[in-house]
Amino acid sequence: MDSAVRDQTPVVAAVAVGGAIGACARYGAGLAWPTPSGGFPWATLAVNVSGCALMGALMVAITELWVGHRLLRPLLGTGVLGGYTTFSTFAGDVDGLAGAGHLVPALLYLLATPVTALVATWTTASLTRRLIIRRTP
Repeated sequence: MDSAVRDQTPVVAAVAVGGAIGACARYGAGLAWPTPSGGFPWATLAVNVSGCALMGALMVAITELWVGHRLLRPLLGTGVLGGYTTFSTFAGDVDGLAGAGHLVPALLYLLATPVTALVATWTTASLTRRLIIRRTP
């Protein structure tokens, strides 16, 4: 086995395990908060915004607070949060709403998702950074 492949095998495994965990959490959110036919996809919006918020906090924590194990970022960031967030479902939801003639909710959802996701990421990154500065003597 090539050394480059051997070096990346644990990273791929961490992403796969994390992705399975994140995807299961996302699926559970959809079961707990199903979207009725033609309804606004609140669960998908909540999953994407909360996943982006967690990503903002995670990235600040593992890059500015402490250096974790080399597999932490692939496991939690790419794996768990990548599997948890679902921008492909978001695109399908927009298409489904628009295709069913629900143009205003489709447009609102199309605009609200990226804006709220970016705001959530920036806000949690900023708050995490402030908490780190307060804790540093």
